[in-house]
Amino acid sequence: MPDTPPIEFRDAEFDIGPCASLLQAMRDEMRELYDGLDMDSDDMPRAGAAELGPPTGALIVGWTDGEPVCVGGLKRLDDHACEIKRMYVAPGWRGRGVARALLGELEATARRLGYELARLDTGPRQQGARGLYESAGYTEIENFNANPVAAFWGDKSLL
Repeated sequence: MPDTPPIEFRDAEFDIGPCASLLQAMRDEMRELYDGLDMDSDDMPRAGAAELGPPTGALIVGWTDGEPVCVGGLKRLDDHACEIKRMYVAPGWRGRGVARALLGELEATARRLGYELARLDTGPRQQGARGLYESAGYTEIENFNANPVAAFWGDKSLL
């Protein structure tokens, strides 16, 4: 794997600028991967501006050389646990360690917000994501969020 480029992570707002563009690209990719999936439908776990915003959530964009290359968020599940949501790396930046850096930054953000446990999920057509999560220490758990397209649910202690 090539060296991970230097990434500057910045807080972002859901519907504004590069964050909105990256989130739309993620929705488009998921729609293609999962036969028309609408990530904002009523049967999907909520992960919009309200869930991914302060004070209990966060949304960040990673920048390299002035270019937005990734996005990810977290939302509160309870006082001790959060869920990592909407992780996405622009296709031209994949395979370079950007997703691992993004995951690490989201975990650090969760710790700063006082969370002790991070949870996440991924679908059956995203084996690379599952491999990343397991290699980063996420252990498989039962379905915690009723995501109808997920095939892996994991959690990791942040302590």
